[in-house]
Amino acid sequence: MENKWAARLAGGAAGLANGCFGGGGGMVFLPILSRWGGLSQRKLYATCVGVIFPVCLVSAGVYLVRGGVPLSQAVPYLAGGLVGGFLGGKLYGRVSTKLLKWLFAAFLFYAGVKYLL
Repeated sequence: MENKWAARLAGGAAGLANGCFGGGGGMVFLPILSRWGGLSQRKLYATCVGVIFPVCLVSAGVYLVRGGVPLSQAVPYLAGGLVGGFLGGKLYGRVSTKLLKWLFAAFLFYAGVKYLL
């Protein structure tokens, strides 16, 4: 992003969404970065993950310190998330960007409908 203020606002929006909803910062960050980031599709997804990871760590730290979730309840999800993240990283570059766009759109649609119902 050439405009540093736009980058800061995008990061702030992603962090706010992540902190408020316990996740979802990537759903905010990806469309903003795709519009104004000037990155290729592959670099766009990788950059989004690279930015969201530390944002998630900060949010998780705040939740744990404030007693929002016992670590013992989070561990089973963390184990699955680590395996899924590893497999997704291995698939990086092997899945067409067109398919990734459709999968992301389908996920957003599903999540939106699920939250409304």
